[in-house]
Amino acid sequence: MGHFDGEGYLYLGDRRSDMILSGGANIYPAEVEAAIDEHPAVRSCAVVGIPDDDLGNRIHAVVQTVSPVTDDELRTFLAERLVRYKIPRTFEYTSEAVRDDAGKVRRSALRAERS
Repeated sequence: MGHFDGEGYLYLGDRRSDMILSGGANIYPAEVEAAIDEHPAVRSCAVVGIPDDDLGNRIHAVVQTVSPVTDDELRTFLAERLVRYKIPRTFEYTSEAVRDDAGKVRRSALRAERS
C-alpha cells in the first residue's frame, strides 16, 4: 500500500495483509514502527494487531530497547508523531531481536504467539 504526495511522489507504506483494522480505522504497522524507532531508547520494534472484543484489533508493539523506557514515556513521545488512534494501546519490551537476519518482521508468528 502507498500514497502520492502533493508533488506526485509515490511513498510505499506496507502490505495490505499487514494492515490493522482497529475501531474502523486502517493502521499500517510500518508507520507506527517508524515513529517508535525514532525514540533514543528503542533499537527496533514490531507492531501487530491483537484481537479485541470492542475494537476488532488493538495495536500492540513489541519493542527491543537499548535502555529502559516506560509505556507513558513512549506514549508521550508518539503523541507528537502520530494521531491518537495509531498509538499502541499495549507495549511489550524485550532485549531480543524482533526482526530476522534479513530485517523482516514475522508478523504472523508474533500475532499467533500473542493471541
